[in-house]
Amino acid sequence: MKPDLIAQLYRQRWQAELFFKWIKQHLRIKAFLGTSKNAVKTQIWIAVCAYVLIAIVKKRLKLSHSLYEILQILSLTMFETTPINQLLLNPSTNSEPPITPIQGVLL
Repeated sequence: MKPDLIAQLYRQRWQAELFFKWIKQHLRIKAFLGTSKNAVKTQIWIAVCAYVLIAIVKKRLKLSHSLYEILQILSLTMFETTPINQLLLNPSTNSEPPITPIQGVLL
């Protein structure tokens, strides 16, 4: 093989590695629920959509929380009926104590 081709293949492989590293860090996909190409793509797209929706909420509500903190709060309050803006903007108005992200707990 030519050295240029090897370098190009390595760069492409590195881009794939960076993509999966980003997925693991930001989308919190621990395991794929299906093994088919379609199942993996679907799970990744759903996670990306959820991530983008949370980023939109963060921007529209002008939140100072990081996306990680927002995702932590939402994961801990997933089955509550409290409106999202109340959870994220003014946690002191809730009847329960404010929820803070727990270090080391992943989504």
